[in-house]
Amino acid sequence: MDDLRGRTAVVTGAASGIGRGMAEAFADAGMRVVLSDVEEAVLRVTAAELRDGGADVHAVVTDVAEADDVTALAASALRAYGAVHVLCNNAGVYTGSKPSWESTLDDWAWILGVNLMGVVHGIRTFLPVMIEQDEEAHIVNTASMAGLLPGGSLYGATKTAVVSLSETLHLELVESGHKPRVSVLCPGLVATDIYHSQRNRPARYSDAGRVPANWSVEAARKAFENFGVPRAPSATRWYGPSTRSASTS
Repeated sequence: MDDLRGRTAVVTGAASGIGRGMAEAFADAGMRVVLSDVEEAVLRVTAAELRDGGADVHAVVTDVAEADDVTALAASALRAYGAVHVLCNNAGVYTGSKPSWESTLDDWAWILGVNLMGVVHGIRTFLPVMIEQDEEAHIVNTASMAGLLPGGSLYGATKTAVVSLSETLHLELVESGHKPRVSVLCPGLVATDIYHSQRNRPARYSDAGRVPANWSVEAARKAFENFGVPRAPSATRWYGPSTRSASTS
């Protein structure tokens, strides 16, 4: 998509971090932006700040792990703007770097619910709308370099699944002749609050595994660098008539 002005983007996890950056970039490009996040207070602040800067935004509190919430998000976006041209399935959480066998079933349920099923819910809810619109549209799924490299425990498992799902979705769209396209964003270490995800952990997933005594954001950074991943970059796989890779920072 080259012409973004006047079109509508929906961004999950938009209150802070990468999601807020996406929202700001879309607003700067002249798009109308639907901001979605589970953290209501921060979402309201972000929406107000973007509006103060002249952006046309609409905020919807959403838990992407809940299919009904994503259905309500789509309905609200369509009521506000009438169409959706870009969907960024960006919301994500992190449960820590402990070994997978020490993780609880609640750890698994929470991270799979947000990081993988959040993407699934977004695709199942918004893609039929985009197809019915019969015009250019694009889905961006946020994975991670952890989805391309060994390690990462639960987080890596969810992000690897997002990469695979995005690649499969690309083939399905091309083979079916539909106009929407998909890309998967694989960031390296970015200065976001994902390492403090516990602040938004729902009570229904209260049985949390232990946090390793030596765990820290700096330790996570060093682990990434041990796999040859510098501090800031990301890899983006853009899918079109041919597949190519691009690195950005």
